[in-house]
Amino acid sequence: MEEINNIEVVPCTESDYLKPLRVHYNQNGTKKSWDFMRTHDSVSVLIFNTTSHCFVLVKQFRPAVYMCEWERTKTQPPQSAEKIEEGAAEAAAASESQEGQSASEGESSSQWPPATAGITYELCAGLVDKPDLSLEEIARQEVLEECGYDVPASKLKRITSYRSGVGVTGSKQTMFYAEVSDDNCVSAGGGEPREGELIEVVKVPLHEAMTFAYDERIPKTMGVIFSFIWFHNNMSPKYKISTNV
Repeated sequence: MEEINNIEVVPCTESDYLKPLRVHYNQNGTKKSWDFMRTHDSVSVLIFNTTSHCFVLVKQFRPAVYMCEWERTKTQPPQSAEKIEEGAAEAAAASESQEGQSASEGESSSQWPPATAGITYELCAGLVDKPDLSLEEIARQEVLEECGYDVPASKLKRITSYRSGVGVTGSKQTMFYAEVSDDNCVSAGGGEPREGELIEVVKVPLHEAMTFAYDERIPKTMGVIFSFIWFHNNMSPKYKISTNV
């Protein structure tokens, strides 16, 4: 996961996942326009293992996060890498580089941030791209593929749905909650290799959850933070264990 090389940035002329568009409209008599992306809706799942009292997250390399980190650091002077808890992303310097330039194995590693700059902690999640399946069934498949737990769709509790990326995509994500035990674990997870997924399953102890959520050094999605707070407010009394450290 942490070996990234031969980087090349090129224009995206077509994609199965994103379609750039521009909309023109009038608002209160003023002509306006806005650029946006059409993309799929998605599902996410907060997984809690009742055997070990821990949350099950996924950890993976996100190219978009990596490139944002590159843009942020390419004009800054070199600085020392900062260690991040659980082996998460490191902030590193990157020398100025032009779009479209590739980085081969033989080039200086200082031209690009380390791969850890693009690694994030996330809820198990997936795109809603199977019209013949319900949201619960899609979520169930993602839990099985990414984290290795076989959970009936009927056992998934819907938490809420919300809009994500409202300035760019406006897509909807529906979040579920799933309780699992070690007995439900049928594989190591890791995603679907045929789709190029490379996912690491990560466990966060219940008593460390809120510290994890608010630690800015740990790169994570808003879904992780929100779902941990939801659990703290709605589920933690059931287990009589505080999510605060």
